[in-house]
Order: sequence, then structure tokens, then C-alpha cells
Amino acid sequence: MYRLFVAIDLPDDVKKRIADICRDLPGARPVSREQLHLTIRFIGDVDEDTFASAREALAGITGASFPLTIRGIGHFPPGKYPRVIWAGLEDSPPLMELQQQVELALVEAGIMPDARRFSPHLTLARLKETPPAKAALLEEQQRDLVAGPFTIEEFHLYSSTLNRAGAIHVKMQTYPLSRSR
Repeated sequence: MYRLFVAIDLPDDVKKRIADICRDLPGARPVSREQLHLTIRFIGDVDEDTFASAREALAGITGASFPLTIRGIGHFPPGKYPRVIWAGLEDSPPLMELQQQVELALVEAGIMPDARRFSPHLTLARLKETPPAKAALLEEQQRDLVAGPFTIEEFHLYSSTLNRAGAIHVKMQTYPLSRSR
């Protein structure tokens, strides 16, 4: 069995810029710099045949490289008790197009469609018993956060293994995007 997701990696300078934003937030478990990524589609647990089908279907995706810019932070779920702090992204039609192509390719590979609407974000930290006022203060302090633009030239199929320390992500396949738009 494989626990799969499709994601975009971030350049090292961007990871460095955003990795420690939640470091001093009480109750925050920041995502490590190495694990920061933009999930395009979480697939979940699949068998060997479905893994092979997904890998092959994703190879058929075509598209051009495109710029992304991180802008601002917020939290999930909406309301008083935040569980996740995230960094947002500027609107990007090419990112949305790539996500739609990934979704269609996976459905063609026999994977059930994702029932959730794609909401592009970067998870910065998971929270446990973080005072809502502290999270709100961090969001206010970081409201002008900007990182980028940076160019996306590829996306990846990852396998994820959960353990007590968190998830271990292994890059299973890389899919290049063309360099011209």
C-alpha cells in the first residue's frame, strides 16, 4: 500500500523565508523546512496497481512553467479555535489549471474524485490548544507576508508514511513542465 499525494516543492530561499514564522507560537508544531510543500491533490492509500496507474496518468499532463507568490497567512478552521496556520498564495490561473489536470488524470486512473474544493495553501504549523488571541496576533503581524514570485517548473508524486514524529515524504516521481508559456 502507498499513501500518496501530488505536490509542488518550494525553492529553498522561500522555505527559509516562511519556515520559522510559527516558531514562537504557543502550542504550534511547525512543519519542518524540508516538509514544506504545496499539496495539489491528496490521494490517500492505494494498492500497487492504482499507484502504477496514477503514476502513468500524471505523466500525460502537459503545461508550462508558471510563477507563484506567497501572500499572507491565516488559519483553519474558520472561527475561534485554530488548528492549522497556513500561508496563502496569490491567485494563479496556471496553478488552478494544473490542479484540474491532475484531478482529471487521477480520475481517469481510477481514483475517486476529490469532494473538497481545492484551496491552495502551505501548511506552516499544526496547533494544539493555541490561544486564539495569539494566533490572531501572529496573523496580524504577518499580514503583509510576501515570498516570491518564484517559478514552478515541475510537480511531484509523493508517498507519505506516518510515524510518531510526523510524516516522512518520499518523492516517487517528478513531472516536468515546459519552460515556455
